[in-house]
Amino acid sequence: MSVSKICENSYCDDNTMPDVAKQSHILPQGTLNWVGMSEIEMPVFIMTPDQRQVQTVAHVQAYVNLADPNSKGIHMSRLYLMLDEMLGMNELTPGLLRDIVTRFVASQKGVSTSAYLECRFNYFERRRSLKSDNSGWKSYPVRVLATMREGHFDMEVGVDVAYSSTCPQSAALARQLIQEGFRDTFGENQQLDSEEIFQWLGTTEGISATPHSQRSIAQVKIKLTEKARHLPLTNLIDQIENTLQTPVQATVKREDEQEFARLNASNLMFCEDAARRLKGVLSEDIAVRDFWIRVNHMESLHAHDAVAIAVKGVDGGYRDDAGEYISC
Repeated sequence: MSVSKICENSYCDDNTMPDVAKQSHILPQGTLNWVGMSEIEMPVFIMTPDQRQVQTVAHVQAYVNLADPNSKGIHMSRLYLMLDEMLGMNELTPGLLRDIVTRFVASQKGVSTSAYLECRFNYFERRRSLKSDNSGWKSYPVRVLATMREGHFDMEVGVDVAYSSTCPQSAALARQLIQEGFRDTFGENQQLDSEEIFQWLGTTEGISATPHSQRSIAQVKIKLTEKARHLPLTNLIDQIENTLQTPVQATVKREDEQEFARLNASNLMFCEDAARRLKGVLSEDIAVRDFWIRVNHMESLHAHDAVAIAVKGVDGGYRDDAGEYISC
């Protein structure tokens, strides 16, 4: 449906009904950054890597600026009508988002010059277990944002990925206690029996300390190049999980839990390590124009979190503000 058709169907354009928005506006006058609606529930379709369209429910924010200081307000109903017509019945793509925010501006007939559209939803992926022949659903909070400012289109994709982080310092201290326990048990014995050592390592005395680990969250925002045709949600999630190596699991049997323990031991990381790993892999991705990373290690030792933040560092791109925080 065209913009003109949508506007013709809007009640505010019915000349037989009073329209306060068209009445003369005296005071106060002035421009506004954004005016619109939030927490709109809208069904959206996402394309999966195997070319299936899956439906989810997005919580949408839709705004335009009020660039005319003499205007009483925007034509708000037109924004909703466009969302209902365009967003709720089509695949969520960069091209569709560009069309929507472009038409947001056009629908205001000179009152606005910029538009903002944000969709937050849970993206479900079926993930295989580490060792067993099982799989389970995992939910990833996603945020998709599109803006049109003075004719310039910009789009951002953000995702939260949960993983486990085991502290390198704690691991080193645990190893020291195990070494001391070994020395106390076997002393200076030069004729050690390998079977006796093997059996001892399987006791609680043998493993007398374990390092602390915690559930952690990697929050990543990326800006896509203009060539992007689809939202790379699965690819972005895969990049994060494959880089960190210890994503949280869905279905877990004993062999999966053991493999998870092995992966944690071989991927010890401070928050600085996790952020650097992600920065390295995203810096090499030619499809990512810019990125912002925040890793949050929700400490099991401390009552506070350990945090590291990194940006790509492009001119006019994301800033490294410590206070900038997203929760998809």
